[in-house]
Amino acid sequence: MPGAAETHILSAPRTLRRTARAYLSLTKPRVVELLLVVTAPTMILAEQGIPSLWLVVATLIGGSLSAGSAGAFNCYIDRDIDRLMKRTQNRPLVTGELTDRQALVFAWLVGLASILWLLAFTNWLAAALSLGAILLYVVFYTMVLKRRTAQNIVWGGIAGCMPVLIGWAAVTGDLSWPPFVLFLIIFLWTPPHYWPLSMKYRDDYQAAGVPMLAVVRGRSQVGLQVILYAWATVACSLLLVPIADMGLLYLFVALVTGAWFISETHRLYGLAIRHVEVSPMRLFHGSIAYLTMLFLAVGVDPLLPF
Repeated sequence: MPGAAETHILSAPRTLRRTARAYLSLTKPRVVELLLVVTAPTMILAEQGIPSLWLVVATLIGGSLSAGSAGAFNCYIDRDIDRLMKRTQNRPLVTGELTDRQALVFAWLVGLASILWLLAFTNWLAAALSLGAILLYVVFYTMVLKRRTAQNIVWGGIAGCMPVLIGWAAVTGDLSWPPFVLFLIIFLWTPPHYWPLSMKYRDDYQAAGVPMLAVVRGRSQVGLQVILYAWATVACSLLLVPIADMGLLYLFVALVTGAWFISETHRLYGLAIRHVEVSPMRLFHGSIAYLTMLFLAVGVDPLLPF
């Protein structure tokens, strides 16, 4: 029997606008936005100045298509557990706004478009990395890791690190040490970003049988792991100074925002071990602000004379 949300959707008349919004929802636009935030600054760092505007736009379009395809495949594969979780109950395959076939065809078409677009307007390396990102998220994370291990988000997060490699490759046609440092920053940042969300929706993941760390470990253990990864993230962000010859602005932002990020993880842990009410979404949203500020500094610093 369909739920209330599904009944409402099925009883409402379909319109082109609503259908378009449903397809857009499949791409997980908030995730796409975050990936674009790290891509453009990486391209500025690779160019050591402002790259061709068309190259930036083309890379962002290709990256959006790549991430959107991965998100759509994820919605298709995880449609069974999405029906069990309150957090995902409004996704279009749960409400019936789109059929499974429509979602799968859309995912394939958008993925193919991303690769062909990057191949046509950037270079073969960026296109190959785009394909790799899709495969990592869909196969490695969604199909292999997510339902089998509490370390799913750690290793599955590799897919979310790929935009910096794609952006760098689009500008230079190759890869060097700085983009791999940026890659590692995002890799280490992902657990302290996502695990607070899994604390918030622990019951959802438990009901769906997904072994997120918050499900298989207590809050204090999750809080401790979040602290360790946050310290590692900030330490890695400082590695970019000698490796990419970053200036004073980046160093200042990395130190100040890094100290704040670490303090927020310690706050979460302190509340968890005292067994008082915690607000994990504060750290979740704060981690996004931290990464945004850090990559804003990555993009601005090469434009300054100091």
